[in-house]
Amino acid sequence: MPKLSITLGISAFYHDSAAALLVNGDLVAAAQEERFTRKKHDASFPEQAIRYVLEESGFDLSDVDNVCFYDKPYIKFERLLETYHSFSPSGLRSFLLAMPIWIKEKLFFKKLLNDALKKIGPCHAKLYFSEHHLSHAASAFYPSPFDNAAILTLDGVGEWATTTIGYGHDNQITILSEINFPHSLGLLYSAFTYYCGFKVNSGEYKLMGLAPYGNRNSDQTKQFKKLIETMLIDIRDDGSFLLNMTYFNYATGLTMTKDKKWEKLFGFPRREPDSDLNQSHMNLALAIQQVTEGIIIKLAKTARKQTKSKNLVLAGGVALNCVANGKLLKENIFDRIWIQPAAGDAGGALGAAQAVWYISSENPRVPSNEADSMNGCFLGPAYTDKHIETVSKKYQAHHDKYLDFNQLTEQIALYLDQGLVIGWFQGRMEFGPRALGGRSIIADPRKPDMQNKLNLKIKFREGFRPFAPAVLEEDVQSYFDIEQPSPYMGLLRN
Repeated sequence: MPKLSITLGISAFYHDSAAALLVNGDLVAAAQEERFTRKKHDASFPEQAIRYVLEESGFDLSDVDNVCFYDKPYIKFERLLETYHSFSPSGLRSFLLAMPIWIKEKLFFKKLLNDALKKIGPCHAKLYFSEHHLSHAASAFYPSPFDNAAILTLDGVGEWATTTIGYGHDNQITILSEINFPHSLGLLYSAFTYYCGFKVNSGEYKLMGLAPYGNRNSDQTKQFKKLIETMLIDIRDDGSFLLNMTYFNYATGLTMTKDKKWEKLFGFPRREPDSDLNQSHMNLALAIQQVTEGIIIKLAKTARKQTKSKNLVLAGGVALNCVANGKLLKENIFDRIWIQPAAGDAGGALGAAQAVWYISSENPRVPSNEADSMNGCFLGPAYTDKHIETVSKKYQAHHDKYLDFNQLTEQIALYLDQGLVIGWFQGRMEFGPRALGGRSIIADPRKPDMQNKLNLKIKFREGFRPFAPAVLEEDVQSYFDIEQPSPYMGLLRN
């Protein structure tokens, strides 16, 4: 019997640390560290996630042949040094905070990684480092159902790249063009997230959710959009862009924006976190959302022109902007679009492992042309009835047991009709940021007060935050203006 090849992918130390495991190229398990530590966007080394994916596969760390980290720390260090040099003498405080960590730990990254792995068990694997945007590109193309595709990756920053256009075919990926730091669509969007009072690297969802409350016909919204496009960013016809860095502080500072300049530009100060939102914040959120959508559409047109492919795949944190993805779909630039459901840094762990399997090891790829290879994104832990009953007894929780699944769903339907909110738990946990039915909160959208009830009483978050509708795939076009299924909540049409 031929020896199995085990490949472990790891993302860590920035945000959304994760681990993914391939066995002979097949995705067996993937999970984010936050699901075990209960720390949202946990950036620590994903020790518990690695332990889980190994346990799920039935292998020990000593069985693993290849370990791949999702970016190249030395190139990132080069970018930091060159950036501080370019912007000097500003950024001294940030430099003094960042450099000791790099000099003491991150410059010795192989040792750091090997020491962390040794805590799990003996490791004899060959160690690889994939470039950050190659990891994103691999996570987008290799699990997709396409035999060839244009690849668009957009995020804050990897080593140097912030945006790339690539082409995937067979088992190969070619990067055709890129935009480099400090010019970044992800960081531009994060700057507005920060200015509107939300937390960077997690509040971007909130900004996207706030945008629909902006007034599209308002003179203020139109003026905000004009100011962004004339003062903050120079957008070219091909979607490439340059940011006016005199307005931004993220390159070497400890904040995203130069607040006084933004206040003078937009006419109101940066919103303090948790303070009241007003129409100006909503209009500004809509304006940057519209600018973002326009850039993505231009980049997609360039990708189609450069690759001649009828298919598009996307990854990177910006690819989680499902509203922009919906606008892109409506443009009909490509026949088919597939978005990596764990498009952020967590998905980089999967892409790193797949880059080793397909590119370094030169293994063939056979796409299905129908379904992707993400296994519905249900790649995390599952729990048996016995384990659930044990936990129930421990906490003295009242429960009814249904042996007939149809009876259970009938009862749940009655509860939903009565206006109750259900915590739905089944099968394996989802990989990535979306609740897809494995670990979900479900409620009846027909109830007028349901959105506020869920936001304010259950999730304890802002009242404007939206929820995803769920319908049968065959009924999609009866309710939504969308031409293809969206099983991972990657597309939204409004």
